[in-house]
Amino acid sequence: MRVFESENLILSQLADPELVALERILEPLVLPRGFELVHLGMPVSHYYFLETGIASMVATSPEGRKAEIGVLGRDGMSPPALTADAERFSFDVMMQVGGHGRRVEASALACFLADRPAVRRLLSRFLHSFFAQVANTALSNAVHKIDVRLAKWLLMCHDRLDSEGIEITHEYMATMLGVRRSSVTDALHILEGEHLIYSTRGLVIIRNRASLEAFAADAYDLPGITGRGWPVIDRPSLALSR
Repeated sequence: MRVFESENLILSQLADPELVALERILEPLVLPRGFELVHLGMPVSHYYFLETGIASMVATSPEGRKAEIGVLGRDGMSPPALTADAERFSFDVMMQVGGHGRRVEASALACFLADRPAVRRLLSRFLHSFFAQVANTALSNAVHKIDVRLAKWLLMCHDRLDSEGIEITHEYMATMLGVRRSSVTDALHILEGEHLIYSTRGLVIIRNRASLEAFAADAYDLPGITGRGWPVIDRPSLALSR
């Protein structure tokens, strides 16, 4: 019997001896919306393995404008980098949708990985996939209309959640997509008109996943973006007391 069952795709793929060793240095915790996993310009103190919820990696311009450049959830590790002890991180990573997970101190993870090349390779594959996501999101921002980009983004969120509903405001979606709030509202109306979603204050509900994928088309069906190839995990209740 395994030490613990995990919804995190990295932890779920570890062999039992590796999981036993890592479990000793992992700390379970609740991750509320807005919780900062790492702050721009600060060293990485902890790495997080999300079980539920979604984190956003956000870039900030010198004028203070923000845009999401990557989505993280149960598919990997946050922040998506293995940095040196004193290295400062170049982006904010914060919880966009609250959830829970486990974290490990950066120095403890470095010691854990020192003589475990198989685990380091697993993390490297995740990092490669994440930066493919960043690259393909940049391409999508350049070539796709906002309604298609929004459809892709909602699918990426849905991949990382158990619920059909995504608790998110129009204002937050506008910030994450780097567009005006009115542009998000117009795009939501288009998706609603196609009966793909239902949108209300602070909540978007996926009504027809297959048709939403067809609408997003090649904006979603790209390496690092689509969650279709992820391993299937049995999902026992892992909720922490709140």
